[in-house]
Amino acid sequence: MFEVGSDIFRHGFYGVIGGDRFGRGRLRFIYLLFVIAFAIFAVRTLYLGIHGTDRSRLARGDAQWVPERADIVDRNGDILAKNVESGHIGIVPGLVRDPDAVAEMIHRALPYEYSLNDALKLVNAATKNNRYTYVKKLASDDVRQMIRAAKISGLEVEVRQTRRYPKRRLFSHVVGFVGSDGGGLDGVEKTYDKYLRENTAPLRLSLDSRIQSVFYEQLSIAMDKYQTRAAMGMLMNSRTGEMIAMVSLPDYDPENLRADPVANRLFKPMRSVYEVGSIFKIFNTALALENGISKDKEYYVAKPFPIYDKFGRIAKNISDIRSFKPPRPSINVEEIMVHSCNVGSAQIALELPDGAQKEFFERLHMDSALDLEFGRTENSIPQRKWGPVERATVAYGQGYAVTPMHLMLGVNAVTNGGIYIYPTLQKRSVGVVQGERVLADEISAQLRPIMVRVAEETSGRRARIAGIKIGGKTATAEKAVNGKIDPNRNVTSFVGIFPADAPQYVILIVLDEPHATQDSWGWRTAAWNAVPTTGKILDSILPLLFE
Repeated sequence: MFEVGSDIFRHGFYGVIGGDRFGRGRLRFIYLLFVIAFAIFAVRTLYLGIHGTDRSRLARGDAQWVPERADIVDRNGDILAKNVESGHIGIVPGLVRDPDAVAEMIHRALPYEYSLNDALKLVNAATKNNRYTYVKKLASDDVRQMIRAAKISGLEVEVRQTRRYPKRRLFSHVVGFVGSDGGGLDGVEKTYDKYLRENTAPLRLSLDSRIQSVFYEQLSIAMDKYQTRAAMGMLMNSRTGEMIAMVSLPDYDPENLRADPVANRLFKPMRSVYEVGSIFKIFNTALALENGISKDKEYYVAKPFPIYDKFGRIAKNISDIRSFKPPRPSINVEEIMVHSCNVGSAQIALELPDGAQKEFFERLHMDSALDLEFGRTENSIPQRKWGPVERATVAYGQGYAVTPMHLMLGVNAVTNGGIYIYPTLQKRSVGVVQGERVLADEISAQLRPIMVRVAEETSGRRARIAGIKIGGKTATAEKAVNGKIDPNRNVTSFVGIFPADAPQYVILIVLDEPHATQDSWGWRTAAWNAVPTTGKILDSILPLLFE
């Protein structure tokens, strides 16, 4: 038997083709050539395996191209931000050897943009001024490939990566944008900049593009219909803290920042501070129950409630809006919240122990800015002092200003079983999420049926959806302008929890300075704008949430 290679080299097929020494020499020579060629091939293969081809190193091969920044996707994998290869075509004046050939190539590659004469003028101007000149920015793949293939000295393709946002305005505030160097400047792009720079695997967010689209559409309709200054909405998983939707209007185009005012980049759910009004009655009721006041205890509410100063003078008369119609002159704690009664809420607050309200709001992290995983909120503006007037007005949401994010997280905590859960923008797997206990479970359980009554009997009725039990609370708060309350400007809100028996989601809708419409009979309270907007959103998203 012959050993392949070595036997050929030693014997030259001796005994098979004869003993011709000249033949054996030729075979040895051929074998040596084969060994040398194989060695060169092996070395070259090893080199390319380590260093890559020119195409891969220059990010010019479609199959070899490696993005400099990871994609951002929603919970279902829809792309929210992505790097794409792009390139500019330019003239390098010091390398131009044949101006006519350069001009001819420009005309061939871009016939609808440059005549041959225009192209020649451009080349001559670049060489005369010795100045690098762009021929085409963000040229198409075909044009770039044509220029590369031509290999004409002085005409180059400047390859770069650009960030694209397929959903454009839909996620502008949440996703943010990058700077000219590719680094994140706002939103997720900024918060998770390190991950996006150092990884190729997509950053998967908790947001759902389908549900975000519903929020965006209905808030845009509401903003136009009620002529609001702003509109915002959020949806969070009550148990995991996952943010499912976050919309703030007005918005901006992350691919064309100059198209919109800089002020539009303000993410209002985290950066705008409001006195939000009657949603605070949820907290007031929780405080009453926590401090031993029975929900069946009654308070007289048929007329304004005066608060006296230390000199016996009326410091403030607490009253309700003119549409308030109590079912009886005296109503109980539960009914005070159901009918959103200011007079009753103030009386409850004044029965609470000194310091109870202040401590409760601190427990709910509503007294200062929130350092969240995806950014820092604006500072809240709590009460400076806690006298009788301040305690009474805080009971129905005046004098204590917070961001919508503060508000939503606080409501979620007191209604989900008493656990404060920090929100996240990253998709979480199903499982137990750690949080802080801020309220006893039995008190939280007593609040939920009261919120169901609000949604079914009073101001929250327009948010009802067949087939699911929703709990909610409305709020209409007059805005402070230059330190004074302006009765002609208000903020309307609706917060909802569902399914109400065991909350899985919390929703918050806020409209800033809505106007009355013909349909609202001249009213601009939450029941006529924020609530129906919420109802339309819920009607569309419930099949998606529970599919």
